Amino acid sequence: MPYAAPVADIQFLLDKVLGYDRLAATETFAEAGADVTEAILGELGRLCEGVLAPLNRAGDLTPAKLENGVVRTSPGFKDGYKAIAEGGWLGISATPEHGGMGLPQTLNTAMNEMMSGANLSLQLCPLLSQGQIEALEHHASDALKDLYLPKLISGEWTGTMNLTEPQAGSDVGALRTKAEDNGDGTFAITGQKIFITWGDHDVAENVCHLVLARLPDGVAGTKGISLFLVPKLIPDAEGKPGERNSLRVVSLEHKLGIHGSPTCVMSFEGAKGWMVGKPNGGMAAMFTMMNNARLGVGAQGIGVAEAAYQHALAYAQDRKQGRTPQGDTAIIDHADVRRMLAVMKAETFAARAIALDCGLAIDMGRATGKDSWKARAALLTPIAKAHGTDIGCEVSSMGVQVHGGMGFIEETGAAQYFRDARITPIYEGTNGIQAMDLVARKMMDGGEAASRLLQEVEDAAEGARATLPDLAEKVWEAAETMREAVEWLVGQEMNERFAGATAFLRAFARVLGAHYHLKAALADPEGPRARLARVFITRILPEHESLLVQARAGAAQLYDLSIEDLQTA
Repeated sequence: MPYAAPVADIQFLLDKVLGYDRLAATETFAEAGADVTEAILGELGRLCEGVLAPLNRAGDLTPAKLENGVVRTSPGFKDGYKAIAEGGWLGISATPEHGGMGLPQTLNTAMNEMMSGANLSLQLCPLLSQGQIEALEHHASDALKDLYLPKLISGEWTGTMNLTEPQAGSDVGALRTKAEDNGDGTFAITGQKIFITWGDHDVAENVCHLVLARLPDGVAGTKGISLFLVPKLIPDAEGKPGERNSLRVVSLEHKLGIHGSPTCVMSFEGAKGWMVGKPNGGMAAMFTMMNNARLGVGAQGIGVAEAAYQHALAYAQDRKQGRTPQGDTAIIDHADVRRMLAVMKAETFAARAIALDCGLAIDMGRATGKDSWKARAALLTPIAKAHGTDIGCEVSSMGVQVHGGMGFIEETGAAQYFRDARITPIYEGTNGIQAMDLVARKMMDGGEAASRLLQEVEDAAEGARATLPDLAEKVWEAAETMREAVEWLVGQEMNERFAGATAFLRAFARVLGAHYHLKAALADPEGPRARLARVFITRILPEHESLLVQARAGAAQLYDLSIEDLQTA
């Protein structure tokens, strides 16, 4: 079935649930008012529906390939990327100084979701460029900014991030890539990187790699790492792509999904690079890009969930099988199929609200400079990333289930969403790492930011008691239970927190999801929003209690189970 961009749902969340109008009231984003936002979302929807989505299946069936050292992308991808670039979408949140639109991260998040729902494999290319743009804006020299940012923002050049190495994985500090000073302001970069998304392609004229490497005097671990900008083609005196740099694609990874996205093994062989930021300050600079990407990847999961839901809904309305109280009818009238579809829709709405609220907090922090907004954004980032991608996997899996046996048959297309979504919980720090970040770094304030957010949930529930008393009471009680869990958590030593971190994050997401659904129901008390909220609050929210039991279980029982026990048949 054709993909329909969820413009109305996103607009509803911005207007009726999240208070997006506060952003347009700031000086920084005064031009991002209702009319501009509506126009941007509408134009994005048309691009996703009419250009990107029709290419999605071709990307799965005809993957990118490496031929004589050149990466050829899937049919139509070059034209699809051209439409993204010509529309100015790569620079939607970039500074106008170098050609960007200067629009809020909230709209960028909405864009990433819709593009991912239309075509995740292709969307990965602009997502990486967005992150590189932000990293360069914050950390690069003026000379690098002036040369590279206009090209990246226009889409003439694309960006990548090169962190992972075969022996290191998530332990970035174990990298072996070396950087040696050439004595002319450049460095020779030598090493191998793996899992480099869109590391090479034929859709733009140059590829710009951000590469983590260690200087000869760099100390062991992450504190001795520097960041370098290493272009595929070295710009000449006029800033045009010139001679080929000493880097190459060794191979393309054969992946479970996202076949249209070329994932490269890259070899840097004394390649010329320019330092970004300070010596040994590479992780600080790279984290700017990674934080941008974490919210973007969360939006990817949500986008795939939305597409998988639409696909399943269309099938359930068309497929005739069995009898229900309504008689011979489509499977959508079977109670369990209706349950699956309702849960899929409710889960996607809640995850979308978390991600957009995170984007809004980032924007409000930038516009106001207030630490409270910045702390809120930091708290929501790991939740948005981990929960959004978990929901992408769960909803797309449920979409296969709605199809029954036909879901396991590739021709129906349901399985592609499941396969494509599965990478997202791994990207940009696995979801376990996100959960540990939430219970450790994001609780260094003693849980203050979390408590403020939960107080907001309780206050909103109090305000809803007169209109929706049964739902409001459930949400208030859940928020209070979550507040008690936060108070318990900050009193524990770190490994005790880590043992229950994943359950804690999911419980927090359940409470936040109920909060957004309740606010949606208040805005539409007699309509479909209220009916969907009832599904989430009565069927899904109660999970937070059992999740918090897991969160409090501690680490001892995990280590009591020895390696030998795990190996016992």
